[in-house]
Amino acid sequence: MSKRTVELHWGKHHQDYVDGLNKQLATSPLYGYTLEDLIKEAYNNGNPLPEYNNAAQVWNHHFFWESMQPEGGGLPEGGVLQQIEKDFGSFTNFREEFIRSALQLLGSGWVWLVLKRNETKLSVVHTQNAIFPLAFGDIPIINLDLW
Repeated sequence: MSKRTVELHWGKHHQDYVDGLNKQLATSPLYGYTLEDLIKEAYNNGNPLPEYNNAAQVWNHHFFWESMQPEGGGLPEGGVLQQIEKDFGSFTNFREEFIRSALQLLGSGWVWLVLKRNETKLSVVHTQNAIFPLAFGDIPIINLDLW
């Protein structure tokens, strides 16, 4: 990502979600929840409350930014790489599936590598808009913002 893209995305786009959530929480009974618990509660079994979109986008973006580092990239190490090789056959296969999933998403959303809790298996999933994998019991490993 270019410096300008990061500045716009982090300093404006992401910040708008933070500001919007803070404004909503000022009068919300959900004030005081941890961000994760707030999102799960506001998801409301697929019938999202008004706080859901901003809260999920704040979490999704925070997770996205935390996964980045200067000169980052390359192969994961240790247990993550072993699990990728087990579940996808190779890192190359995983990478191809991740890219394919990103290209299939219409509009804004996210592509995720998640641990399917019930299956104890890694999977690539994409979600529309602010949808958050923890709402379905999946554990996110990495994500890509498609904005």
